[in-house]
Amino acid sequence: MTPPRIQQVGRDAYLVTGTAVSWVVVREGRDVTLVDGGYPADADRLEASLAALGHRPEDVRAVLVTHAHVDQTGGVVRLHERHGTPVLAHPDELPGLRGERAEQATPLDVARRAWRPRVARWGLAVSAAGATRHPRLPDATAYALGDPLDLPGRPVPVPTPGHTSGHAAYLFAGGVLATGDALVTGHPLSRIAGPQLLPDFFTHDPAGADAALDRIAALDAGVLAPGHGPAWHGSLAVAVERARRGAPARLR
Repeated sequence: MTPPRIQQVGRDAYLVTGTAVSWVVVREGRDVTLVDGGYPADADRLEASLAALGHRPEDVRAVLVTHAHVDQTGGVVRLHERHGTPVLAHPDELPGLRGERAEQATPLDVARRAWRPRVARWGLAVSAAGATRHPRLPDATAYALGDPLDLPGRPVPVPTPGHTSGHAAYLFAGGVLATGDALVTGHPLSRIAGPQLLPDFFTHDPAGADAALDRIAALDAGVLAPGHGPAWHGSLAVAVERARRGAPARLR
């Protein structure tokens, strides 16, 4: 197992990179809030990242899911099944987590673009990590919108639909925003670095994903902790502007 890469992004907040995807760990004392959890093959890295920060899986009070894609939920399944960790999500994302709805790129979508070397390399890597599986979290529950959640870091869910119908970002005390796939800073399929949108074929509603950027730009946060790419420090309005500037270069 390749050790996870851990980047401290706030006083008690960390961005952890697994197989071409990242998750966020926020702690208060012994208690932890986790945002997402990587591919199924990242389950060991997920627990290793907790251990490297001095925590056990039992310290995780809840997992907040940004959206129901395999690279966000694969590692969460084992944590939930072995340790009973609660899994919370936006109400509109529960059908995806239960397996009642799929809003994600298909193997055919990837195969159509596999003539590109970047796509082929990425496809092989994520397939080995479990990208073709369909993890389900039927016991996931919805949180109430509007107020901070009673979890470490006092996260506030920020609805950012577009990538999926119930995609949500999470704003933590201290100004760290976990954006999932609503706004990223890099991807193996991208030639650019910095704030950007994912290619359209990954996204259920590209127009909605663009509109979600307005909500992100208005937030009072200084650290972007994305689902793909390194953390980005600075104005979220500037990050959104840069992402929109690069939007025409999306892979098709």
